Amino acid sequence: MRVHIIGSIIIAAFLILFLSIFNLQVIHGRNYKEQSDKNCIRLLPQGGARGNILDRSGNVIVGNYLSYDVMILPQEKKQIDKTLQKVSEVLGVNVTEIKDRFKKGYLAPFIPVVVATNVDSKKAVVLGELKTDYTAIIIQAHPLRHYPYGKLACHAIGYLNEIDHWRLTKLEDYGYKTKDIVGFGGIEEKYDYYLREDQGALSIEVDHRGRFVRVLGFKPAKDGKDLQLTLDLEIQKIVEDAIGDRKASVVIMDPFTGELLAMASNPGFNPSIFINKKNSNFAALNNSALINRAISSSFAPGSIFKLVAASAGLETNKINLATTYTCSGSMRVGNRDFRCWDTHGDQNLAKAIAHSCDVYFYHTGILLGPQAIHDYALKFSLGKATGVDLPYEINGFIPDPLWKRIKLFQNWYNGDTANFVIGQGYVLLTPIQAVRFIAVFANKGYLVTPFIVSNIGGKDMVKVRKKITKVHIKDRVINYVRQDLRGVVKYPSGTANLLDGLPISVAGKTGTAEVGKNQTHGWFTGFFPFEKPKYAICVFLESSGSGHSASALVKQIIEGMLNKNLINLN
Repeated sequence: MRVHIIGSIIIAAFLILFLSIFNLQVIHGRNYKEQSDKNCIRLLPQGGARGNILDRSGNVIVGNYLSYDVMILPQEKKQIDKTLQKVSEVLGVNVTEIKDRFKKGYLAPFIPVVVATNVDSKKAVVLGELKTDYTAIIIQAHPLRHYPYGKLACHAIGYLNEIDHWRLTKLEDYGYKTKDIVGFGGIEEKYDYYLREDQGALSIEVDHRGRFVRVLGFKPAKDGKDLQLTLDLEIQKIVEDAIGDRKASVVIMDPFTGELLAMASNPGFNPSIFINKKNSNFAALNNSALINRAISSSFAPGSIFKLVAASAGLETNKINLATTYTCSGSMRVGNRDFRCWDTHGDQNLAKAIAHSCDVYFYHTGILLGPQAIHDYALKFSLGKATGVDLPYEINGFIPDPLWKRIKLFQNWYNGDTANFVIGQGYVLLTPIQAVRFIAVFANKGYLVTPFIVSNIGGKDMVKVRKKITKVHIKDRVINYVRQDLRGVVKYPSGTANLLDGLPISVAGKTGTAEVGKNQTHGWFTGFFPFEKPKYAICVFLESSGSGHSASALVKQIIEGMLNKNLINLN
């Protein structure tokens, strides 16, 4: 009996052992084999170069330069202390700091530890020559962003930085991971997917102690795609030099295609400071300098908005070319006097636009009513993003009575209309909306979509980005207002008459918007040459000027372009 029991126990034990072996070898064998393979295979990343950013003529705005990292291979244990001492002598860095970096960076015997980054080429060569005696030293070259023009066009370009949590949650499914360097703002962010390099890797086999055995495979890194912009570097430089230290924005655009030839916003920043964050300029960087005022900030437009009322009045027959109002310096609206910036006397539409007479447009606005002004502003696509291929564009704002009732719990009064019609009160525009608005009169009735990238990796994007739609306003109305815009410059008493002395004909509208005690925004938006426009321009001075000041800046820009033969008259 005992023999049977013992035999049964032995059989059961062998059965359990057999089942365990079967489970390990057959059921989970593949899984364990994969884990074993992973434990003996290591991937060493190999970086590529980010795509270059070029201007319309092929000049490199943003490129790359070779930076050198100094690494130490931990497997060479006998030489480590001597090697670290020698590296510290060549780099001029305290050996204690070098050893501390080595200790913190150590992961495994076969993984090189970075002890110095962005080493200049001379020191990298010296260290490379020491490799015969100090075999643990590895010099690795990798490209870093290079900005040959400093802060030029910085807001249009953007900058690079380590990916943050917000971007990681959005981009994780597209292969982005923690510690990745990605674009922030401008072209760098909008087209990051095309610009970023495809990282390569070296696959090696190691033994159970982590020591190198052999190379299994190599996938070369793939450089990012080059992007060509519509920007003209020479025009961009003229614009930024003209702005100087003023808080301002300037946009120059082809009024027929929407190609952005210049986009400037000041204050700005040098994107290179994000490469070396120990730089004192990085610590002093103000967040307001990162804002692209051309697309990401909206402002009271002042008198440039009067063109909406002029167009609406003519099309609805509330006014005509002969309609005349007398400006005595102010107008009574409700129980308040609304002043004009001057006393203009009798004004028809042409004179009212040339002189920017507020009283004329108070009358026109009251005749139209706020809803009509709102609706015609929308016909010009004001209050909507233009669709420019840059991130963080905002809509601006066009108010109406219903909005005020719902949001502010207030009625709309004639005084609100008086402010609205001259571009004050609640209305807000961005500079890029203003240049798109004036382009309608330059190209005689079409809305273009501004764009800044013309070519991606050799593929022409102009046909893809070029979008033109007809404005639903009669051609005769557009032409009437267009002619009156020439009078703003041509008439001796026109608000932009200082532009009349230029060798080319300019048309446009000035604006001065009150934004606080003794503070005004200055605007000029127009186009040139008048007969065959090639350029639409918007100049905006934030809390630091008038329409006259903005016109003076336009003159400086045009003169700079003429001096360098940059204005295409063909």
